[in-house]
Amino acid sequence: MKKTFLSLTIALLTLASCSSDDNTSGTEETISNGATVKPSVGGPNQPNQVYVDFSGQSSTFINRGSWDFGFSSGSEFRVVINGSLKMAVKKLATSDITLAQTADTDVAVGAGEKASSNGYCDNPTGVLAGGGAGIGTAIAEISATDADNKVYLVNLGFAVSTTTPSAGSVSIDGADRGWKKVRILRNGNGYKIQYADLASTTYQEKTISKDAEYNFTFFSMASGATVAVEPKKANWDICFTTFTNYVSMPSEVTYGYSDFIVSNMKGGTKVYQVLNTVSTYANFVKASIVEANFDASATDQRKIGSNWRNGGGPTTLPSIRDDRFYVLKDAAGNYYKLRFLAMTNEAGVRGNPTVEYAILK
Repeated sequence: MKKTFLSLTIALLTLASCSSDDNTSGTEETISNGATVKPSVGGPNQPNQVYVDFSGQSSTFINRGSWDFGFSSGSEFRVVINGSLKMAVKKLATSDITLAQTADTDVAVGAGEKASSNGYCDNPTGVLAGGGAGIGTAIAEISATDADNKVYLVNLGFAVSTTTPSAGSVSIDGADRGWKKVRILRNGNGYKIQYADLASTTYQEKTISKDAEYNFTFFSMASGATVAVEPKKANWDICFTTFTNYVSMPSEVTYGYSDFIVSNMKGGTKVYQVLNTVSTYANFVKASIVEANFDASATDQRKIGSNWRNGGGPTTLPSIRDDRFYVLKDAAGNYYKLRFLAMTNEAGVRGNPTVEYAILK
Protein backbone atom coordinates (compact mmCIF):
# COMPACT_ATOMS: atom_id res chain seq x y z
CA MET A 1 0.00 0.00 0.00
CA LYS A 2 1.23 3.43 -0.93
CA LYS A 3 1.41 6.05 1.83
CA THR A 4 1.57 9.67 0.74
CA PHE A 5 1.69 12.76 2.89
CA LEU A 6 -0.59 15.56 1.77
CA SER A 7 1.26 18.67 0.61
CA LEU A 8 0.24 21.68 2.66
CA THR A 9 1.25 25.23 3.25
CA ILE A 10 0.72 26.97 6.57
CA ALA A 11 2.86 29.98 7.40
CA LEU A 12 6.39 28.68 6.72
CA LEU A 13 5.60 24.99 7.21
CA THR A 14 5.58 22.60 4.26
CA LEU A 15 5.41 18.81 4.31
CA ALA A 16 6.90 17.12 1.25
CA SER A 17 5.25 14.01 -0.19
CA CYS A 18 6.78 10.56 -0.08
CA SER A 19 5.69 7.29 -1.70
CA SER A 20 6.49 3.67 -2.41
CA ASP A 21 5.78 1.73 -5.59
CA ASP A 22 2.02 1.12 -5.45
CA ASN A 23 -0.55 3.71 -6.56
CA THR A 24 -3.84 2.12 -5.50
CA SER A 25 -4.49 3.56 -2.05
CA GLY A 26 -2.88 5.53 0.72
CA THR A 27 -3.12 7.85 3.68
CA GLU A 28 -2.35 11.54 3.89
CA GLU A 29 -1.92 13.95 6.79
CA THR A 30 -3.25 17.48 6.95
CA ILE A 31 -3.46 20.22 9.54
CA SER A 32 -6.83 21.37 10.80
CA ASN A 33 -6.63 25.15 11.00
CA GLY A 34 -5.62 27.68 8.35
CA ALA A 35 -4.16 25.10 5.99
CA THR A 36 -3.82 24.99 2.23
CA VAL A 37 -4.10 21.35 1.13
CA LYS A 38 -3.70 19.47 -2.14
CA PRO A 39 -5.74 16.25 -2.17
CA SER A 40 -4.18 13.43 -4.20
CA VAL A 41 -6.76 13.21 -6.97
CA GLY A 42 -3.99 11.93 -9.22
CA GLY A 43 -3.86 14.23 -12.23
CA PRO A 44 -5.93 14.47 -15.45
CA ASN A 45 -7.13 10.83 -15.35
CA GLN A 46 -8.43 11.53 -11.83
CA PRO A 47 -7.84 7.91 -10.74
CA ASN A 48 -8.38 8.48 -7.01
CA GLN A 49 -11.33 9.04 -4.75
CA VAL A 50 -9.99 11.17 -1.90
CA TYR A 51 -11.74 11.28 1.49
CA VAL A 52 -10.88 14.30 3.63
CA ASP A 53 -11.47 14.46 7.40
CA PHE A 54 -10.95 17.99 8.69
CA SER A 55 -11.20 17.32 12.43
CA GLY A 56 -9.13 14.14 12.12
CA GLN A 57 -6.39 16.05 10.28
CA SER A 58 -6.18 13.34 7.64
CA SER A 59 -7.33 12.13 4.25
CA THR A 60 -7.23 8.80 2.46
CA PHE A 61 -7.43 7.85 -1.19
CA ILE A 62 -8.43 4.76 -3.14
CA ASN A 63 -8.28 3.99 -6.86
CA ARG A 64 -11.84 4.44 -8.09
CA GLY A 65 -11.59 1.33 -10.27
CA SER A 66 -11.10 -0.96 -7.28
CA TRP A 67 -14.78 -1.58 -6.45
CA ASP A 68 -18.14 -2.27 -8.09
CA PHE A 69 -20.88 -2.23 -5.43
CA GLY A 70 -21.41 -0.63 -2.03
CA PHE A 71 -23.64 -2.52 0.42
CA SER A 72 -25.35 -0.21 2.88
CA SER A 73 -24.86 -0.74 6.60
CA GLY A 74 -28.14 1.01 7.36
CA SER A 75 -31.40 -0.55 8.47
CA GLU A 76 -32.58 -0.90 4.88
CA PHE A 77 -30.93 -3.36 2.50
CA ARG A 78 -29.60 -1.04 -0.18
CA VAL A 79 -26.84 -1.47 -2.74
CA VAL A 80 -25.15 1.32 -4.74
CA ILE A 81 -23.15 1.05 -7.96
CA ASN A 82 -19.82 2.71 -8.75
CA GLY A 83 -20.93 5.89 -10.48
CA SER A 84 -17.33 7.12 -10.71
CA LEU A 85 -16.85 4.53 -13.48
CA LYS A 86 -20.22 5.28 -15.17
CA MET A 87 -21.69 1.95 -14.15
CA ALA A 88 -25.37 1.36 -14.99
CA VAL A 89 -27.81 -1.45 -14.21
CA LYS A 90 -31.18 -2.68 -15.48
CA LYS A 91 -33.62 -4.88 -13.59
CA LEU A 92 -34.62 -7.98 -15.57
CA ALA A 93 -37.85 -9.94 -15.35
CA THR A 94 -36.20 -13.13 -14.12
CA SER A 95 -34.81 -14.24 -10.78
CA ASP A 96 -32.83 -17.08 -12.44
CA ILE A 97 -29.22 -16.01 -12.79
CA THR A 98 -28.31 -19.18 -14.73
CA LEU A 99 -30.21 -17.89 -17.78
CA ALA A 100 -28.08 -16.34 -20.52
CA GLN A 101 -28.46 -12.59 -21.03
CA THR A 102 -27.39 -10.13 -23.71
CA ALA A 103 -25.89 -6.67 -23.41
CA ASP A 104 -28.17 -3.67 -23.88
CA THR A 105 -26.36 -0.55 -25.05
CA ASP A 106 -29.19 1.63 -23.75
CA VAL A 107 -28.08 0.69 -20.22
CA ALA A 108 -25.39 3.35 -19.97
CA VAL A 109 -24.48 6.86 -18.83
CA GLY A 110 -24.56 9.48 -21.56
CA ALA A 111 -25.56 13.13 -21.78
CA GLY A 112 -28.18 14.02 -24.36
CA GLU A 113 -29.38 10.46 -24.88
CA LYS A 114 -29.66 8.53 -21.61
CA ALA A 115 -32.67 9.77 -19.68
CA SER A 116 -32.36 9.73 -15.90
CA SER A 117 -35.93 8.40 -15.83
CA ASN A 118 -34.60 5.11 -17.24
CA GLY A 119 -33.47 4.45 -13.69
CA TYR A 120 -30.18 2.83 -14.68
CA CYS A 121 -28.12 4.91 -12.22
CA ASP A 122 -28.37 5.72 -8.51
CA ASN A 123 -30.02 9.00 -7.65
CA PRO A 124 -27.11 11.46 -7.36
CA THR A 125 -28.48 13.12 -4.22
CA GLY A 126 -27.20 10.10 -2.29
CA VAL A 127 -30.65 9.38 -0.85
CA LEU A 128 -31.00 5.59 -0.85
CA ALA A 129 -34.71 5.20 -0.04
CA GLY A 130 -37.19 4.58 -2.84
CA GLY A 131 -38.50 1.91 -5.16
CA GLY A 132 -35.27 1.45 -7.12
CA ALA A 133 -34.81 2.32 -10.81
CA GLY A 134 -33.21 5.62 -9.79
CA ILE A 135 -35.82 6.43 -7.14
CA GLY A 136 -33.19 6.12 -4.47
CA THR A 137 -30.84 3.39 -5.67
CA ALA A 138 -30.93 1.92 -9.18
CA ILE A 139 -31.11 -1.53 -7.58
CA ALA A 140 -34.35 -1.99 -5.66
CA GLU A 141 -34.16 -2.61 -1.93
CA ILE A 142 -33.14 -6.23 -1.38
CA SER A 143 -36.23 -8.18 -0.36
CA ALA A 144 -36.48 -10.68 2.49
CA THR A 145 -38.34 -12.89 -0.02
CA ASP A 146 -35.69 -14.40 -2.29
CA ALA A 147 -38.03 -14.85 -5.26
CA ASP A 148 -38.63 -11.09 -5.36
CA ASN A 149 -34.94 -10.32 -5.94
CA LYS A 150 -34.49 -10.16 -9.70
CA VAL A 151 -31.36 -10.45 -11.81
CA TYR A 152 -29.76 -7.20 -12.96
CA LEU A 153 -27.96 -6.57 -16.21
CA VAL A 154 -24.81 -4.65 -15.26
CA ASN A 155 -22.82 -2.33 -17.50
CA LEU A 156 -19.49 -2.09 -15.67
CA GLY A 157 -18.67 1.28 -17.23
CA PHE A 158 -15.10 2.28 -17.97
CA ALA A 159 -11.71 1.57 -16.44
CA VAL A 160 -9.61 4.53 -15.34
CA SER A 161 -8.02 6.09 -18.41
CA THR A 162 -4.25 6.09 -18.86
CA THR A 163 -4.30 8.52 -21.82
CA THR A 164 -2.50 11.83 -21.24
CA PRO A 165 -4.70 14.72 -22.41
CA SER A 166 -3.63 18.24 -23.30
CA ALA A 167 -2.85 20.56 -20.39
CA GLY A 168 -5.96 21.66 -18.56
CA SER A 169 -8.09 18.84 -19.96
CA VAL A 170 -9.04 15.47 -18.50
CA SER A 171 -9.14 11.91 -19.78
CA ILE A 172 -11.43 9.99 -17.45
CA ASP A 173 -12.80 7.01 -19.37
CA GLY A 174 -10.46 4.16 -20.25
CA ALA A 175 -11.31 0.75 -21.67
CA ASP A 176 -14.85 -0.58 -21.58
CA ARG A 177 -15.11 -2.89 -18.56
CA GLY A 178 -17.78 -5.07 -20.12
CA TRP A 179 -20.92 -6.64 -18.66
CA LYS A 180 -22.07 -8.92 -15.87
CA LYS A 181 -25.36 -10.27 -14.57
CA VAL A 182 -25.92 -9.94 -10.83
CA ARG A 183 -28.50 -11.02 -8.28
CA ILE A 184 -28.41 -9.86 -4.66
CA LEU A 185 -30.20 -11.53 -1.73
CA ARG A 186 -30.39 -11.01 2.00
CA ASN A 187 -28.21 -13.18 4.22
CA GLY A 188 -29.43 -12.70 7.78
CA ASN A 189 -28.56 -9.08 8.55
CA GLY A 190 -26.15 -9.02 5.62
CA TYR A 191 -26.14 -9.74 1.92
CA LYS A 192 -25.41 -12.45 -0.60
CA ILE A 193 -24.27 -11.53 -4.12
CA GLN A 194 -24.43 -13.87 -7.11
CA TYR A 195 -22.64 -12.78 -10.28
CA ALA A 196 -21.56 -14.22 -13.64
CA ASP A 197 -20.68 -13.43 -17.25
CA LEU A 198 -23.78 -12.88 -19.38
CA ALA A 199 -23.66 -16.23 -21.20
CA SER A 200 -22.69 -18.31 -18.17
CA THR A 201 -25.04 -20.97 -16.74
CA THR A 202 -23.12 -20.98 -13.47
CA TYR A 203 -22.28 -18.16 -11.06
CA GLN A 204 -20.06 -17.11 -8.20
CA GLU A 205 -21.59 -16.35 -4.80
CA LYS A 206 -20.19 -14.32 -1.91
CA THR A 207 -21.59 -13.16 1.42
CA ILE A 208 -21.17 -9.59 2.65
CA SER A 209 -21.72 -8.34 6.20
CA LYS A 210 -22.92 -4.96 7.40
CA ASP A 211 -20.57 -2.93 9.58
CA ALA A 212 -22.27 -0.16 11.54
CA GLU A 213 -19.04 1.88 11.72
CA TYR A 214 -19.11 2.40 7.96
CA ASN A 215 -21.70 3.76 5.53
CA PHE A 216 -21.06 0.85 3.15
CA THR A 217 -19.14 -2.37 2.71
CA PHE A 218 -17.61 -2.34 -0.78
CA PHE A 219 -17.17 -5.33 -3.08
CA SER A 220 -15.17 -6.05 -6.23
CA MET A 221 -16.29 -8.78 -8.62
CA ALA A 222 -12.81 -8.83 -10.18
CA SER A 223 -11.21 -9.89 -6.90
CA GLY A 224 -14.26 -11.63 -5.47
CA ALA A 225 -13.66 -9.86 -2.16
CA THR A 226 -14.61 -6.84 -0.11
CA VAL A 227 -12.47 -3.72 -0.56
CA ALA A 228 -11.56 -0.92 1.88
CA VAL A 229 -12.84 2.26 0.21
CA GLU A 230 -14.45 4.85 2.50
CA PRO A 231 -13.05 5.48 5.97
CA LYS A 232 -15.35 4.92 8.93
CA LYS A 233 -18.41 7.15 8.56
CA ALA A 234 -17.29 9.33 11.50
CA ASN A 235 -13.88 9.85 9.88
CA TRP A 236 -14.49 11.81 6.68
CA ASP A 237 -16.29 14.95 5.55
CA ILE A 238 -15.90 15.37 1.78
CA CYS A 239 -14.81 13.18 -1.11
CA PHE A 240 -13.15 14.24 -4.37
CA THR A 241 -14.31 11.91 -7.16
CA THR A 242 -15.58 11.55 -10.69
CA PHE A 243 -19.35 11.25 -10.54
CA THR A 244 -22.54 10.28 -12.39
CA ASN A 245 -24.98 13.18 -12.06
CA TYR A 246 -28.39 14.15 -13.44
CA VAL A 247 -28.40 17.25 -15.67
CA SER A 248 -31.21 19.08 -17.50
CA MET A 249 -30.50 19.40 -21.26
CA PRO A 250 -33.41 20.43 -21.16
CA SER A 251 -34.83 17.01 -20.25
CA GLU A 252 -33.00 15.33 -17.37
CA VAL A 253 -30.20 13.01 -18.50
CA THR A 254 -27.31 11.15 -16.88
CA TYR A 255 -23.94 12.86 -17.18
CA GLY A 256 -20.42 11.98 -16.06
CA TYR A 257 -18.54 14.69 -14.15
CA SER A 258 -14.89 15.11 -13.31
CA ASP A 259 -13.69 17.36 -10.43
CA PHE A 260 -16.75 16.51 -8.34
CA ILE A 261 -17.05 16.77 -4.55
CA VAL A 262 -19.63 15.01 -2.38
CA SER A 263 -20.21 15.53 1.32
CA ASN A 264 -20.59 12.73 3.85
CA MET A 265 -24.34 13.20 4.16
CA LYS A 266 -24.90 9.71 5.56
CA GLY A 267 -22.28 10.28 8.24
CA GLY A 268 -23.83 13.58 9.34
CA THR A 269 -21.67 16.16 7.52
CA LYS A 270 -23.55 19.25 6.35
CA VAL A 271 -22.43 22.08 4.08
CA TYR A 272 -23.66 25.21 2.36
CA GLN A 273 -22.35 27.75 -0.13
CA VAL A 274 -21.69 31.44 0.56
CA LEU A 275 -21.25 33.99 -2.22
CA ASN A 276 -18.79 36.84 -1.77
CA THR A 277 -21.69 39.28 -2.13
CA VAL A 278 -22.94 37.98 1.22
CA SER A 279 -19.58 37.74 2.99
CA THR A 280 -15.95 37.39 2.09
CA TYR A 281 -13.97 34.35 3.15
CA ALA A 282 -11.66 36.49 5.29
CA ASN A 283 -14.52 38.16 7.14
CA PHE A 284 -16.61 35.05 7.72
CA VAL A 285 -16.59 33.99 11.38
CA LYS A 286 -18.56 31.51 13.47
CA ALA A 287 -21.17 34.14 14.30
CA SER A 288 -21.83 34.50 10.55
CA ILE A 289 -23.17 30.93 10.27
CA VAL A 290 -26.84 30.50 9.35
CA GLU A 291 -27.80 27.08 10.71
CA ALA A 292 -30.89 26.75 8.52
CA ASN A 293 -28.67 26.91 5.43
CA PHE A 294 -27.27 23.48 6.29
CA ASP A 295 -30.69 21.82 6.01
CA ALA A 296 -30.66 21.15 2.27
CA SER A 297 -27.42 19.17 2.50
CA ALA A 298 -29.07 16.63 4.81
CA THR A 299 -30.76 15.16 1.73
CA ASP A 300 -28.31 16.06 -1.04
CA GLN A 301 -24.60 15.24 -1.06
CA ARG A 302 -23.91 17.57 -4.03
CA LYS A 303 -23.95 20.98 -2.33
CA ILE A 304 -20.33 21.49 -3.34
CA GLY A 305 -20.54 19.12 -6.32
CA SER A 306 -19.16 20.88 -9.37
CA ASN A 307 -20.29 24.31 -8.16
CA TRP A 308 -16.77 25.25 -7.08
CA ARG A 309 -15.58 25.42 -10.70
CA ASN A 310 -16.58 26.78 -14.09
CA GLY A 311 -17.20 24.05 -16.63
CA GLY A 312 -15.40 25.66 -19.54
CA GLY A 313 -16.58 25.58 -23.14
CA PRO A 314 -15.50 25.18 -26.75
CA THR A 315 -12.80 27.85 -26.43
CA THR A 316 -12.18 27.97 -22.67
CA LEU A 317 -10.84 25.53 -20.12
CA PRO A 318 -12.55 24.91 -16.77
CA SER A 319 -11.46 27.16 -13.91
CA ILE A 320 -12.23 27.73 -10.25
CA ARG A 321 -15.00 30.07 -9.17
CA ASP A 322 -13.44 32.61 -6.85
CA ASP A 323 -16.76 34.30 -6.06
CA ARG A 324 -17.79 31.74 -3.41
CA PHE A 325 -16.73 29.56 -0.52
CA TYR A 326 -18.32 26.87 1.65
CA VAL A 327 -19.22 26.39 5.30
CA LEU A 328 -19.05 22.85 6.64
CA LYS A 329 -20.37 21.32 9.87
CA ASP A 330 -19.08 17.86 10.71
CA ALA A 331 -20.93 15.17 12.66
CA ALA A 332 -19.16 16.18 15.89
CA GLY A 333 -20.41 19.78 15.57
CA ASN A 334 -17.13 21.37 14.41
CA TYR A 335 -17.44 24.22 11.89
CA TYR A 336 -15.06 24.99 9.02
CA LYS A 337 -14.91 27.39 6.13
CA LEU A 338 -13.23 26.30 2.91
CA ARG A 339 -12.51 27.73 -0.49
CA PHE A 340 -10.89 26.41 -3.64
CA LEU A 341 -7.76 28.11 -4.90
CA ALA A 342 -6.82 25.97 -7.90
CA MET A 343 -7.84 22.91 -9.91
CA THR A 344 -4.51 22.51 -11.71
CA ASN A 345 -0.88 22.41 -10.65
CA GLU A 346 1.72 25.01 -11.66
CA ALA A 347 2.14 23.27 -15.02
CA GLY A 348 -1.59 23.60 -15.72
CA VAL A 349 -2.26 19.88 -15.26
CA ARG A 350 -5.84 19.16 -14.20
CA GLY A 351 -6.76 16.92 -11.27
CA ASN A 352 -4.56 18.83 -8.85
CA PRO A 353 -6.93 20.86 -6.66
CA THR A 354 -5.87 23.21 -3.90
CA VAL A 355 -8.20 23.89 -0.98
CA GLU A 356 -7.85 26.41 1.83
CA TYR A 357 -9.76 25.81 5.03
CA ALA A 358 -9.93 26.95 8.64
CA ILE A 359 -11.81 25.93 11.75
CA LEU A 360 -14.38 28.42 13.06
CA LYS A 361 -14.29 28.85 16.84
